[in-house]
Amino acid sequence: MMINKVLLLGGSGFIGASVAEQLSKQEIFVTVPTRRRERGKHLFLLPTVDVVEADIFNIAQLEELVRHHDAVINLTGILHGDFERVHVTLPKLLAEACAKNGVSRLINMSALNANTDGPSEYLRSRGRGEAAVWAVCKANPLLKVTMFRPSVVFGEHDRFLNMFAGLVKLFPIIPLGSPDARFQPLWVEDVARAIVTSLSQAETENQTYRLVGPKVYTLREMLQFVADVTARRRLIVGLGPTLSMLQARVFGLLPGKLITPDNVRSMSLPSTSDQPFPSLFGHAAAMENVVPAYLGQEVAGGRARYRQFRDAAGR
Repeated sequence: MMINKVLLLGGSGFIGASVAEQLSKQEIFVTVPTRRRERGKHLFLLPTVDVVEADIFNIAQLEELVRHHDAVINLTGILHGDFERVHVTLPKLLAEACAKNGVSRLINMSALNANTDGPSEYLRSRGRGEAAVWAVCKANPLLKVTMFRPSVVFGEHDRFLNMFAGLVKLFPIIPLGSPDARFQPLWVEDVARAIVTSLSQAETENQTYRLVGPKVYTLREMLQFVADVTARRRLIVGLGPTLSMLQARVFGLLPGKLITPDNVRSMSLPSTSDQPFPSLFGHAAAMENVVPAYLGQEVAGGRARYRQFRDAAGR
């Protein structure tokens, strides 16, 4: 099936911007809906991308958007807030809109450890969302779905490692909740490549893929890595379970919500996989080979080196 026009939900976000760029490089026309068009201004220069104002939770508007495309990619997700609305209701409505309007290809982003019986509402909602999409797929055999479950994703504009960089810049001593939580971080460009590649690969239809990087890190190791990359010596004080939850309760009440109790419950399960990055989508870059080129910019002009790295990698 030829894919010429893609509806990209969540396209103005961190992962979405990389997906939009890779689709544009393949001369695929992309529609990115957003409540305020200004949010997608960083996409305006991509020649095949159209940022439009729309309410994707309005069924009539959602169906109107869907029916004019060959495929739909759903990257919407939140770490706190109305999980049911974003992770369950929207994917279900989207799958139904695809089936109703003859759009046979749907890519849906979920998360590692998504499970209706998971320890956190975030993971449970992701599990319910997956189940809702697969139910629509089962009832409509012409609809082909690919589900992606990534670990934590890093990149130049991520909120995770950049948040760590902000902490090590400001504080000489950092109390760290859940220091032994385990992750297998992967580069946003590798995530985007997997998503875009899956559109043209029939073997990815009705499959679920875990997306992980090549190495497992604890949360403490990731924070220490950021401190090393930014050339700052910091004392990291790991907190036990009780203090970790207390810290999350306090931070969850502050603007920005750096971490919440639900996030802590999610981290009680390792965000890792015994299956490597799927070879169908190429090879995943190691964090050590990418992050210094953008987080190290304060040390030695890393942003320019990051661009050079992307160009050399053909991304």
